[in-house]
Amino acid sequence: MTAESAETSTTNRRTFLRRASVAAAVPTAASLLGGFSGTAAATDSPGLPDYAPVPSASVGPAPNADGYFVGHIEGNLYWVTDSYYQAMFLTTRDGVVLVDAPPTIGHNLLRAIQEVTRANGRPSKVTHLVYSHSHADHIGAASIFGKDVVRIGHTETRRLLRIDADPNRPAPTVTFDDHYVLQVGGERLKLAYRGPNHSPDNIFVYAPDYATLMVVDVLFPGWVPFKGLAASQDIPAWIKAHDIAMEYPWRTLVGGHLGRLGVRADATLQKQYVTDLLASTRAASASVNPTPYYEKYGPAGNSWAIFKAYLDAVATAAAAPVAAKYTGVLAAADVFTVDNAMAMVESLRIDFGELGPFGTRP
Repeated sequence: MTAESAETSTTNRRTFLRRASVAAAVPTAASLLGGFSGTAAATDSPGLPDYAPVPSASVGPAPNADGYFVGHIEGNLYWVTDSYYQAMFLTTRDGVVLVDAPPTIGHNLLRAIQEVTRANGRPSKVTHLVYSHSHADHIGAASIFGKDVVRIGHTETRRLLRIDADPNRPAPTVTFDDHYVLQVGGERLKLAYRGPNHSPDNIFVYAPDYATLMVVDVLFPGWVPFKGLAASQDIPAWIKAHDIAMEYPWRTLVGGHLGRLGVRADATLQKQYVTDLLASTRAASASVNPTPYYEKYGPAGNSWAIFKAYLDAVATAAAAPVAAKYTGVLAAADVFTVDNAMAMVESLRIDFGELGPFGTRP
């Protein structure tokens, strides 16, 4: 690739991301956000092709011309989003403590930090970078902060990143097993590992002075969880993580995804969605008869076709009442509930041990 073509490619990517961010962000509902900085008046988005409109309460403030929005949470704590991903940072007397470095935000993290520190007079250099977990979509821009930054993460995060050997995700230089209190320049964050959930290493990051919790890929304020229950590796533990999050006395949630912050009502609503989905999946597993699929595909010896047809039928049946209940309440309830039901179906079988028609043969 020539220098000219590389520059064109970079420009096109920036243009795409900027347009995509603007398209994704419509004003959010002040009633749900409780008046967070950057909140605008609510207005429903226009009808979307193929799917139900996104409720106005589900999305956040519009990004600027560079494709990001940076907002003040409280005190010296801030957040930045491109309407798809989120990061959080503390400005301190000694420098900036950043939590996560999503690549879709990328160098806009530096622009957002410069914008804030120019205004509050604090140092703009990122001295500490906390990893919520090892996944590239949340820390894939970690390398842009250079070799001198102190990188902090769970012990398992370092193990996983050493296996991945991704130069964009240098392994943590400081690790912990259970709890770690990070104190920098008069500010503090409490990091805690409460067992696996979305991933084997996902941690809870709490700013006690500002009653703010950052936990990534667990809660999705205003939206249903991403496909496959956030592509989580341990569904029972991921469900449990909802309750762990609610044990913290937070007022503000940074969920790592999408365009707005969360409040406790968001967590309560998602817990109900997950509870309803689990109940509906159990009911569908008990009611959908696998016999027609054995009769259709069994004579040809296609075992996988039997399983696929049956599991698809269970997931579709399980999703229908849940999607109907939450469409217009949680964004994308009609987009990902079938996928989420399928993840729940598989978890019921292999994690919860509820085998349905595939139980021990009499």
